[in-house]
Amino acid sequence: MVSITALMILIGIFFFLFATGIQAFAEISLHDFFLKATWNPAAYTEPAWGILALITGTLMVTFGALIISVPLGIASAIYLAEICAPKPREIIKPLIEMIAGIPSVVLGLIGILLLSPLVAGIFNLSNGLNALTSSIIVGIMVLPTIITISEDVLTSLPKEFREASLALGATRWQMIKMTLIPAASSGILAAVMLGLGRAVGETMAVLMVAGNSLAMPTSFFDPVRPMTASIAIEIKEVVKGSLHYEALFAVGLVLFIITFAVNFISDMIIEKRTRQYKW
Repeated sequence: MVSITALMILIGIFFFLFATGIQAFAEISLHDFFLKATWNPAAYTEPAWGILALITGTLMVTFGALIISVPLGIASAIYLAEICAPKPREIIKPLIEMIAGIPSVVLGLIGILLLSPLVAGIFNLSNGLNALTSSIIVGIMVLPTIITISEDVLTSLPKEFREASLALGATRWQMIKMTLIPAASSGILAAVMLGLGRAVGETMAVLMVAGNSLAMPTSFFDPVRPMTASIAIEIKEVVKGSLHYEALFAVGLVLFIITFAVNFISDMIIEKRTRQYKW
């Protein structure tokens, strides 16, 4: 019953976004919407509806966050699952999971007050509110997801994997590198995909530290405005039922499809791994 209710809510959200957002394409061409980089709905003479710069900003922050969080997350998961002693693990793992409970607005404040001046000083920038700072903050936010799921996957592998590898003369590191990581690769990939979904949908932190520039970014040192931030900034100022209102719902529909696809793929990977190692 709970699953059916959740599915109905998901379907309802999709159709609500679709019913409102699709109306924007009666006046905005798909080519202009997806392939033009200028987003300026408030222009008096000729409004512009291109979301390419918004998509680029979203992808830069997302993949920058993954570049930071994936190596650190997988290394931390391996340490917790295979190297760390039981007592320290009982302390470290809850602390990592507590990061997921920190409000994104708090991390945004940390980004503004501490991280952004640090980034500006290190790279000799006039302003530290840019894609790099956003990537670091979002990377911190997705770390608990990657670490927790990857660690659970590693610890759930059959003990015979470890015993057989060590019995063949492998060292502990060789056993981890050549046996456990390949066996857990699909689960680790699913953890990364779930982290990707979280990074794509993050709003408040990137709204605060990304710089909110509508110009097309050319590097991680440029300020950006991801799609989530653009919706959050503009939705409170538009007239309900206007073309601007419908265009923002179209942006939300694009975000929904992206996050749904990422989570769907990760669920498929997890299900495949569960069948593969079910005893």
